[in-house]
Amino acid sequence: MLSREDNRRLAQLERQLRIEDPDFCARMEGGRPSNPSRSRRFQISLILTAAVIWTAAIVLGVVGWYLAAGAAAVGAGVVVAALVVRARRLVKS
Repeated sequence: MLSREDNRRLAQLERQLRIEDPDFCARMEGGRPSNPSRSRRFQISLILTAAVIWTAAIVLGVVGWYLAAGAAAVGAGVVVAALVVRARRLVKS
């Protein structure tokens, strides 16, 4: 924990940095940069998840478990919707 004098000095240094280098401060306030490979992995995993759930829905439908097939189809639809929302966010940025 900082003393009152240390807090005052830190605040003064922050104000000085904001005046001298506003670009640096803007970059620091923006948060961590996004990792494109991570977002691609996320999309690939969503695609694979949707494919597995759709396959399970088809198999359940063929077996005759229509209620379970419908539930799996709804779950796959939710995954596809999440994929669409994620793709739109990536396109906007």
